[in-house]
Amino acid sequence: MKRKKFIQLGTTLMAAPLVLRLDNMTLIKSFTPQERLQNWSGNLTYSTANVQYPKSIAAVRELVKNHSKLKALGTRHCFNTIADSRDDLVSSRELNKVISLDTKAHTVTVQGGIKYGELAPWLDKRGYALHNLASLPHISVAGSITTATHGSGVKNGNLSSAVTGLELVKADGSIVHLTKTDGEKFNAAVVGLGALGFITKVTLQVQPTYMVAQRVFLKLPMSQLKQHFVDIMSAGYSVSLFTDWQSDSINEVWIKSRIGADKEQNHADFYGAKAAIRNLHPIMDHPAESCTEQMGVPGPWYERLPHFKMGFTPSSGKELQSEYFVPLHHAIEAIEAISRLGKQVGPHLFITEIRAIAADDLWMSPCHNQASITIHFTWKQETEAVMKLLPVIEKELNAFNPRPHWGKLFTIEPKVLRSRYEKMEDFKKMIAEFDPNGKFRNAFLQHNLYS
Repeated sequence: MKRKKFIQLGTTLMAAPLVLRLDNMTLIKSFTPQERLQNWSGNLTYSTANVQYPKSIAAVRELVKNHSKLKALGTRHCFNTIADSRDDLVSSRELNKVISLDTKAHTVTVQGGIKYGELAPWLDKRGYALHNLASLPHISVAGSITTATHGSGVKNGNLSSAVTGLELVKADGSIVHLTKTDGEKFNAAVVGLGALGFITKVTLQVQPTYMVAQRVFLKLPMSQLKQHFVDIMSAGYSVSLFTDWQSDSINEVWIKSRIGADKEQNHADFYGAKAAIRNLHPIMDHPAESCTEQMGVPGPWYERLPHFKMGFTPSSGKELQSEYFVPLHHAIEAIEAISRLGKQVGPHLFITEIRAIAADDLWMSPCHNQASITIHFTWKQETEAVMKLLPVIEKELNAFNPRPHWGKLFTIEPKVLRSRYEKMEDFKKMIAEFDPNGKFRNAFLQHNLYS
């Protein structure tokens, strides 16, 4: 073969995809250079361009069996590297179907990649609802539960607390089914940090559908918050406080009330805060068109519990996020501690959200055995400045043993972090059982669980 023809043939082969046949499943592996994915806010570029999008559980099993290192990837809403890999990523994007609705057991079983914004209207049409939703509906079920993502409500657990069953693919490609009857093994697996396997199916507890009305109040005096914290946080089914720490008041109070179950806050004054006269965004100078309906207009649960609509870019878009869980009984002390940092955080902050979350029994949940408040920071995308501020914030909160959100930015030392989870060593034993060779272990897990 002539040299020129050989070069042309070689170039063609390099640009063409390689088709592999594995157990009735076709995998197409392209050798064309791919652009690496970013997370939704653009602060993180994943470390590999090797991303697979299986369309069946059989395909997931083959991928897991045939790779020595890989990581499950959801809707890319994490701000840190918990879902990153230097080797291969396996996306749950195409595993987004509802499997079944059990009206006797009041459960729904779904594939792990389905988004809450897709599942919720499907349930509502059939007369059912979930107990809670996060502030944005764009996130997947599997990704949310494995990082203990949450909504709000003194009596409401995080999203993972609705899980009654779990199916995942272990490192050897075998399938494991876990339910609440499996006791502690189930409690270990639900908030699994992606360390135990690839979540293929999730069963969630559902309840009869309900309506919610949402109202916003402005400039709640901090003095009133300190005196009436429990009453304020219990004023609705879900309550959020938004502040930029630049004054002696809370900027906005969002109260979501279940119609027929909660006393709706429909008066003009709420502990000194004044009722809003139009729809608002949590960041006051942002337009409210992306936000769910307010002004007390009743609507389906899934159109009120999130702060943001499914069809819009949530929050500010280009941002950074960090969040800390503090025991509920330390709420006022923790809020006062951050308030003292107002001048430092203000220039770099869009907004802080404060919420309450009920305790749960899931080993790696930040709410494990403790009712909590969460202090959430939506930062401007000023990475260097924010990463310098986080240790300052963590030091102020240190007396309250804060636990960070697993999918957001934090700098807590690994040994300190591990000490705040009483079941950490048992969880690592579970990892060794499910993934003895560290197939699902990435740099994030290595650093925070083992270093």
